Amino acid sequence: MNLQILELFSGIGGMNYAFKESGIPGQIVAAVDINTNANAVYTYNNRQTTVLNNNVQKLNLKTLEKLQINCILMSPPCQPHTRVGHKKDIEDNRSHGLMHICSLLPECTFVRYILMENVKGFEGSLAHSQYIKALRKAGFYYREFILSPTQLNIPNTRYRYYCLARRDKNFPFEGEHIWTEIPTIKQHQKCINTIKNILESDNLLSADFLVDQRTLDRRVLLMDIVTSNSTNTMCFTKAYAYYIEGTGSIFCPLKPEQMHQIFEKLKHLDNGNSSKENQALERRELLQSLHLRYFTPREVARLMGFPETFNFPLEITNRQKYKLLGNSINVQLVSELIKVLCLQE
Repeated sequence: MNLQILELFSGIGGMNYAFKESGIPGQIVAAVDINTNANAVYTYNNRQTTVLNNNVQKLNLKTLEKLQINCILMSPPCQPHTRVGHKKDIEDNRSHGLMHICSLLPECTFVRYILMENVKGFEGSLAHSQYIKALRKAGFYYREFILSPTQLNIPNTRYRYYCLARRDKNFPFEGEHIWTEIPTIKQHQKCINTIKNILESDNLLSADFLVDQRTLDRRVLLMDIVTSNSTNTMCFTKAYAYYIEGTGSIFCPLKPEQMHQIFEKLKHLDNGNSSKENQALERRELLQSLHLRYFTPREVARLMGFPETFNFPLEITNRQKYKLLGNSINVQLVSELIKVLCLQE
């Protein structure tokens, strides 16, 4: 078996790296995305792959036949199925690309394998119903999952929906429900385990990554703060470092007991006899002593399984990097699923 892959909604190339990590023979024939920043990053790291700056809806059967593909890897926009995206489902314009692929699938008799990723919650949508209907109509057998990288001992919670589809019945496990584990995995050889293994050296960090005083004053109690020995982080979203609550974890370089002592002092600060001016000054000093900072784009990329060779072009800003990473996939988890997808008959 030699996979000839079309990568749809390709972003910064997470599926490409996952495929390489899987060790399955083949190549990415082409990648398609409409985001120019994402395409710039993809091309910067994968110059041998044809990247089409195009809307997926413009693809037709003739184009797909010409590419001579037998596999599709795709991560359609998740915004139609998220709270922030107002859950417009198939009424959201960003769902139209997936719906277009659904309309093409019954005619794509040359495609043997499909892996699709989306946000947790997609499984209850109308878009999901139409996608599954299209798979059945096209003669695919499929298995569904809700998985997080933490199940591979990677310290990052990122629950996502995955669907593996192939034209034969030979999955090694039944498909009557959505799996919350990968049944074929017995142990995990590659483990990050704790945060300290993904941290950049302090001398490589700039003050730009420190949480500013205004944010500390207003939002410190809403932050998910982790230390170097922590074994988990929140899901990093595209709004990381722009909004605080629910967009990703904040790093504290102190030992946990030191951090807790400072928070205890902050908790009891208002009960003292000092003037409000002195209390404000002491509070500011205590907050600054935490040395709280955002995870760098490199650290987020490491948590998401991207290799050290992965880089961003110089013109991509940190805010754009976080946005692009937040829209991508966990490379290591998807690589395991590609192995399952391609188990030999």
